[in-house]
Amino acid sequence: MQSFRRFDRSTSLFIGLLIVSFLTATIDVRSQGAGIGDTLRDGTQSLFSPLQEAASVITRPVVGFVDGISNIAGLRDENERLRDRNKELEAQAQNVAGLQNRLEELERINNLDPPGDVLDVTAHIFSVGVSPFDHIRWINRGTEDGVVVGHTVVDEDGLVGRVDYVDETTARVRLITDTRNGVGVRDLDTNETGVAEGQGSAPLRLRMFNAVEPIEKGHLIVTEGGRYAPGIVVGSVATTAEAEAGFSLIAEVTPAVDFSRIDFVKVLVGWLPSEFTAPDDLSEPIPDAPDPFPGS
Repeated sequence: MQSFRRFDRSTSLFIGLLIVSFLTATIDVRSQGAGIGDTLRDGTQSLFSPLQEAASVITRPVVGFVDGISNIAGLRDENERLRDRNKELEAQAQNVAGLQNRLEELERINNLDPPGDVLDVTAHIFSVGVSPFDHIRWINRGTEDGVVVGHTVVDEDGLVGRVDYVDETTARVRLITDTRNGVGVRDLDTNETGVAEGQGSAPLRLRMFNAVEPIEKGHLIVTEGGRYAPGIVVGSVATTAEAEAGFSLIAEVTPAVDFSRIDFVKVLVGWLPSEFTAPDDLSEPIPDAPDPFPGS
């Protein structure tokens, strides 16, 4: 009898729970998304949302700091890469500009018509003097190209100097700025003649011994002939000077050629001075010419 009652109670409890579960599920479905499950989820979300926000507030600066360090490191690497690339581009631009300048100068020198249609050869300056006091340039033309001592050397702007030493493949040019050089000149405005003497880095000194008319700043000075081919621009008068009886007229002349920038020149191989002479200073030992193709 007691066993039947125990079974009856258990069965009744089970059936009751089953009915409650069924009713709960039915109500949850019919409520169209607003059932007990959603209510429990919403409640749980409401309960944990403040905790999530608090955790986010605490961890966000840490995460941002770590990300910032990573970004800074990446930006530094990128900045370094861009800096190196910029240097490469600048070097390329300088090389292109240098080649363009040399090409333009070569075109100008090749388009130069020497006075009197004198035969000439184009030469490249490959070496300078060993010190600023050596007013010389070495060119890559020699006797094989018809160059001999005494030949006049010019560029597109005017007179450069004259050859004073030559071998088979190279030659030395002594600039008109050298203190041992003197150039017979003429003032195109007054037709007075004189000598322009080298003074190193200073302007040329112009001496006119029998001048009658004054010489004015800006007058054009050209070669008279003699040791240099005639009619070549030497420079322009830099200082006005008056002629005085019994005294030579002295003024300064700014050379037409910028000797710090010359790269290509022309040697007037079709003209020689009336007196074919050896180098100006015979006491100076003839040097070994520099190699025009170093490293080859």
